[in-house]
Amino acid sequence: MLYPDATPEVAPARKADIRELGRTLGRAFFDDPVMTWMFPQAGRRAKALPKMFATMTRHQFLGHGGVEVASDGVHIAAAALWSPPGRWQTTPWQDLRMIAGFLGAMGLHVKRGQQVGELMKKHHPEQPHWYLGVIGSDPTFRGGGYGHALMASRLDRCDAEFAPSYLESSNPVNVPYYQRFGFEVTGEIQLPDGGPVMWQMWREPR
Repeated sequence: MLYPDATPEVAPARKADIRELGRTLGRAFFDDPVMTWMFPQAGRRAKALPKMFATMTRHQFLGHGGVEVASDGVHIAAAALWSPPGRWQTTPWQDLRMIAGFLGAMGLHVKRGQQVGELMKKHHPEQPHWYLGVIGSDPTFRGGGYGHALMASRLDRCDAEFAPSYLESSNPVNVPYYQRFGFEVTGEIQLPDGGPVMWQMWREPR
């Protein structure tokens, strides 16, 4: 870790943060099983992921006020993309605005991205909830409490609002981590063509 003595600072993301936020999440998900399935070539994946996450942040999540970053005061070490109850589905206008960004990021792999998105929508719970679409920490900063600070920040609000929360874990290694915050596995989403499994996880407010 570069800054072992830094205390995580959690704050709402700004438009000016989008590019760095995208790079942080790109590094966080570089070895993720689902992202590896979507982009088998490491070089292509390294270029695509920052653009993909920046596009999602700019056109889907930022306007809902659910994007938070954790920093050491200088660098964005981790980021979380949340949608409030009833707002997890993208509108046709949002989809239209994201097309160019996704095509630029994914290129010929855009079909697999569409498959993942459609399966996630198909299995998404109907009960109102806060939806954690993405959370990740730059590997350089892992172990510094940045992801924990982000989770605690939003889950405290969920509890205050008596609102449940939901996520899909794309990596089996992270399932026990989410369970420590009160999430429970409620189902599995099997990706096609021999792809990996995503774990659906639900948390009741405390």
